Amino acid sequence: MLRTALFGLATALGLAAAPAVAQDDPLKVGFVYVGPIGDHGWTYQHHEGLKAVEEAYGDRVSTTYVESVKEGPDAERVIRQLAASGHGLIFTTSFGFMDPTINVAEQFPDIKFEHATGYKRADNVATYSARFYEGRYIAGQIAGKLSKAGKAGYVASFPIPEVIRGVNAFLLGMQSVNPEAEISVVWVNSWFDPGKEADAAKALIAQGADIITQHTDSPAPLQSAANAGILAFGQASDMHEFGPEAQITSIIDNWAPYYVERVGAVLDGTWESKDTWDGIQPGMVQMTPYSNVDYDVAKAAKETEDLIRLGRLHPFAGPIMDRDGTERVAAGEVADDGAMATMDYFVKGVIGDLPK
Repeated sequence: MLRTALFGLATALGLAAAPAVAQDDPLKVGFVYVGPIGDHGWTYQHHEGLKAVEEAYGDRVSTTYVESVKEGPDAERVIRQLAASGHGLIFTTSFGFMDPTINVAEQFPDIKFEHATGYKRADNVATYSARFYEGRYIAGQIAGKLSKAGKAGYVASFPIPEVIRGVNAFLLGMQSVNPEAEISVVWVNSWFDPGKEADAAKALIAQGADIITQHTDSPAPLQSAANAGILAFGQASDMHEFGPEAQITSIIDNWAPYYVERVGAVLDGTWESKDTWDGIQPGMVQMTPYSNVDYDVAKAAKETEDLIRLGRLHPFAGPIMDRDGTERVAAGEVADDGAMATMDYFVKGVIGDLPK
């Protein structure tokens, strides 16, 4: 197998077509990462998927990755250079890579693109995401049982539907146990900034949160919780080693099977553009073993996990009210995928600004 890491891609190669690839040449597969592969969170887990592709296909593939790519013009330059250098399949792994992916895909119609967590597709652009909110609901239920203050703290990245949905799912899980539970949110406006993440966690703890969770990519919030002697949840990967006495569980983003499947589809000529949004049932979302909690708490969490897997529990089952008092999901109904994919409100009990 072949692997190339590209750093500091400087300029795009214009609109030149990708060079032809001989039939017996390996498929060049590119990955564009928003953070470093050593973030021990989001990007780390995507990179585990890259390694699974290499293991599955050996010399039939040649992989390239570019890490710590800023969302926006930098991403477009990187994606275009990968396309122009003969990559037949390119995975772009952050929400802010959506428009750059679409722009480059229009210029390279014979190359296949896959964009993580976005909603814009084309004939040569597929989208994929995971139902992280299922895991956050489970974590919220645990927090509802353990929080003495009835208040959790949430270190959040950007106010996009994916993150808003996660905040709401966590609180709904808490409120299923403690209807008066609240959650305070601090935005760090970054996916990966350990310093800001740590400061946000410390601020939340100072405000009275006795459990910390996050939608950012470093272990810093977990470490801050550990230093304060309180419990926390990891994000995207198992962060247990960074707070063995603090982590209750982590939500694992298990991308490897998806990447192996989609690369295989290109290799065998069956690839097509589609949207994939999988959760606990297919295994794209997984929970690490529950720790630092009593058996009864872990048992209840596992039962909730099983109910979600079987389709007998939905985190966004009504009635759900937003914090302005508007009913968003009626009793007896469940929020559909469209409503969840565009979520732009906080449920009752979330404390903190929601930038528009």
